Amino acid sequence: MRKFLIVTLLLLPMCIMGREVRSLDAGWQFVLSDASIDEISHIDGWRQVDVPHDWSIEGEFDRSNPTGQGGAYLPAGIGWYRKTIKTDIAPDERLFLEFDGVMACSSVYVNGKLAGYRPNGYVGFTYDITDLVAPGTDATVAVRVDNSVQPASRWYTGSGINRHVRLVRKNACHIPMNGVFVSFDDGKLNVKATVSNTSDKSRKVRLLFLFKDADGKVVTRGNGSDVQIAPGEHTELALNAAVKSPHLWSLDDPYLYTLEVSLSDGRKEIDSETVTTGLRTIRYDNEKGFFLNGQNIKMYGVCLHSDAGALGTAVPASVWEYRLQQLRKLGVNAIRMAHNPADPVLMELCDRMGFLFMAESFDTWNSPKNHAEKGYNLYFDEWWEPDTRAMVEQARNHPCVVIYSVGNEIRDNLNNPDGFEKYRKQQDLIHSLDNTRPVTMALFRPNSSGVYKNGFAEMMDVVGQNYRVDELKAYHDAHPEKAIIGTENTHDVQSWLMLRDDPSLCGQFLWAGIDYLGEAAWPQVMWSTSLLDVTGRVKPAGLQRASWWTSEPMVAYARHADNNGAGPLISDWTPADMDTYDQAVIEVYSNCQEVELFLNGESLGRQSMPNNARPALFTVNYNPGKLEIVGYNDDAEANRCSASTSGEPARIHMERVGGGNPVEFDSVEIISIQITDKDYIMCPNSDRKLRLGISGAEIIAVDNADVLAHDTTHKSTEFSTYQGRMVVYIRRKTDSYTVTATDSPWGGTLSDKATFEILK
Repeated sequence: MRKFLIVTLLLLPMCIMGREVRSLDAGWQFVLSDASIDEISHIDGWRQVDVPHDWSIEGEFDRSNPTGQGGAYLPAGIGWYRKTIKTDIAPDERLFLEFDGVMACSSVYVNGKLAGYRPNGYVGFTYDITDLVAPGTDATVAVRVDNSVQPASRWYTGSGINRHVRLVRKNACHIPMNGVFVSFDDGKLNVKATVSNTSDKSRKVRLLFLFKDADGKVVTRGNGSDVQIAPGEHTELALNAAVKSPHLWSLDDPYLYTLEVSLSDGRKEIDSETVTTGLRTIRYDNEKGFFLNGQNIKMYGVCLHSDAGALGTAVPASVWEYRLQQLRKLGVNAIRMAHNPADPVLMELCDRMGFLFMAESFDTWNSPKNHAEKGYNLYFDEWWEPDTRAMVEQARNHPCVVIYSVGNEIRDNLNNPDGFEKYRKQQDLIHSLDNTRPVTMALFRPNSSGVYKNGFAEMMDVVGQNYRVDELKAYHDAHPEKAIIGTENTHDVQSWLMLRDDPSLCGQFLWAGIDYLGEAAWPQVMWSTSLLDVTGRVKPAGLQRASWWTSEPMVAYARHADNNGAGPLISDWTPADMDTYDQAVIEVYSNCQEVELFLNGESLGRQSMPNNARPALFTVNYNPGKLEIVGYNDDAEANRCSASTSGEPARIHMERVGGGNPVEFDSVEIISIQITDKDYIMCPNSDRKLRLGISGAEIIAVDNADVLAHDTTHKSTEFSTYQGRMVVYIRRKTDSYTVTATDSPWGGTLSDKATFEILK
């Protein structure tokens, strides 16, 4: 078996020196039009937007939209963005446009000339535009985004420049985008940098670096020798230096260093960048599973898609941070971005917050999938190599990234030489770019496809399979030399028990961690089997998962919504119809030894938690009042939870639940708005349409997590609660802002007004 024992580093552009990096996020013009580049200056209807921007989420849910159930029945089409930029560069400098992703089939023009085309909407790319501009003058950047060929995805992708954009001025001899790779092995820090000489003369350069701890103290340094680089040549320079007593990055202590890399021509610094780094070791063992820094750890993972409900796929960092915080409370320690390269923002957060990460490239190779017949399968042959390269170069320096996946439930024939070659080429490319992490793929029905019998699985560094945990276990029994991982799993008890009880299984990734738009049959518009709803609220499945995956004493409950154990699980004590709700069937989730249920202060029984990971079940006669559940360890109270029956709606209550500073795209604040009774108990059965007002900020989206909701939250000031609640995403313009909410009819019985100060 191939073993992996490594320490790698995070590469996050925090501050750039020796070059100029300017954000191009603000002040674009946008229009929906299929005009050509020669026609766009003559069309009307342009409006100003900032990017990241997703235009599909602004549209109407319509069953006739060609995106279909995969795209949540939202519109696609062709759109144009344009912006004027300054082009102040010296004769020995180059100018670059850097995009973190454009969805999809983007054509970038500068002064009417094509700079480049990229069909994949999930990968970052850069274009050298020096020869398309006149230095010292203004230039027009125009981006054509074509998401009209549908259905293109089994889930919602959004449309537009939905990730960040930068203008970068560099020396003609420079380090290209994602051109640095850093690793640490055997006490040595290894720094590699690709250097591109795009000038017309030979250049003599030297690579240097400083490695600093969190307090800014230099830990080690590297000083290379002079190297001659010919015109048009791309050369990899390498340095190494010893690091004594490294402070390792871990899930509980995601410690980060600073690496300052510079390129000198012997007289002056010609290019440099400062990056934030983290050190750690990983190992995949065929018998004992996954090790981080020598510690045996199970990956408690979830699969995520790239949208955030009403925000679409232009998701601010603060919203991702809130979602990760909610998942962390449930014991989640690993993320699989399914099934595409992730936004750099998300990987940076996982680095900083201490999550493991599976970086994945494709949902299809050549063969299409239902509801996505016109997806990446149209582009795989031509683009798999540059797209895989882009994914790895973006991900390989993040300490959170511990494994690569080159496919999800691939439908190509893997039982022939062509299927073997497709996989081997992708794995070999990744190994050439990053030899410190293993490669897997999410196998689909491997017994049917033959990959467990024909030698295909034996090619894989780590064998990954979706669902059917018994098949994966049987494969490992037959091939005990292979490390295994559950790349996608259901929320069922059987799958959890296999992970808990089989030491060889490295981890599992649940489908899904958070609800997402698409992959739902009309009138539903989103997938809803997850730990969190699309607004980040914990579902009963998340409460049960917390009882399995967390170590601090916890207790939680859910009841069946309808009488005598019928209906879905919900976590309140206010039945929709009290006249017919006589008997409550309650599931109690806890990692305590025993639990006891109380109703209005009276004990209704005490039970030991089952050893088979199932909840404790209580069947009780319903009475309104206060329900309490107490968890005990060694006969002492360890934790408790409670819920009370709500009275009549009497208030609208607002509370900030996430978000932060500074005032920019990635700092959106999240306000929870609830319909409550006079005692601030939420009324889950009394939904209201609310009129919202705001000063000192702007509302960028509203969501209530209703899978049947077809409201467009970008074109109205009126929004409905669902199960008594909604969330409002707000971008602040000043140090404080005020939100008002009034129920219908306007000036009705319920209202609230709250002022939120800047977060310190």
